[in-house]
Amino acid sequence: MTAITTTRPKPARIATATRPRTNRLAALRTLTLRRFALSARTPREILVPLLTPILFADVIAPALAKTTAFVAIGTVGLLVPLSCILAGVGLIVDRESGAQRDLLAAPVPRSLLVLGNLIVAVCIASLQVVALIGAAVLRGSTFTVSASGLAWFLLATIGIAIAMHSAAEILAARIPKQEEYVGVAPAVALVPWFFAGSFFRINAMPAGLTVIAKALPLTHALALMRYAMVDHRAAGLHDIWGAHSTTMMAAASLAVVFAFAALMLFIASRVFARSAMR
Repeated sequence: MTAITTTRPKPARIATATRPRTNRLAALRTLTLRRFALSARTPREILVPLLTPILFADVIAPALAKTTAFVAIGTVGLLVPLSCILAGVGLIVDRESGAQRDLLAAPVPRSLLVLGNLIVAVCIASLQVVALIGAAVLRGSTFTVSASGLAWFLLATIGIAIAMHSAAEILAARIPKQEEYVGVAPAVALVPWFFAGSFFRINAMPAGLTVIAKALPLTHALALMRYAMVDHRAAGLHDIWGAHSTTMMAAASLAVVFAFAALMLFIASRVFARSAMR
């Protein structure tokens, strides 16, 4: 009698569909160029945003004070948040009638869509700031700029632009209609500007408002910009920190700006990802 042995067949491997890996840098580049194309399709869309900073420098600053350089820097605190927040209207349009739904199905992290939009918003806001400073110089403003001062100014501008565009992403993800967004957005961009020492030192306000002003990232950004371009005695930084080391105060204010920007960008990425799943 012979024993018959059988071998148990190995279970067949089930082929699973895997999403192709995409080069993130290439994807980010594509998304950024797409947003640039949507934001600057015609010469009018390039020139019109530059008219606002020129009007600010030629009309608002000279009308408010003789020290136009001081006021011009304060106007940056209005221009950058307003530019970044109003860009949220385009985000809603892209969601409702654009290609955003198709992009959400692409094999790329959804956070790259936020980063692509952010890069374009920062570039447009930076271009407006250049136009504002240039118009202020032509108007007679005097800026004293060093290499380190220029670095402080650029970092402060980029930091507040990142924070405000992230706020725009959050609002655009939460607000369903353009009309509602247009009603909310200016308040988000304008209210901090009134308390951030845009045209006067924050110590001139009541004590309670001064405390609020010190907590606003825009206050730190404007104090840093003025230290870099106009007020090398750093009066604005002293009003906030009251320390002796100017470099330490500048670094502390820059840290506040970028910590807030990083927090807002993180929240914006999470909110966008969740809203995209609805």
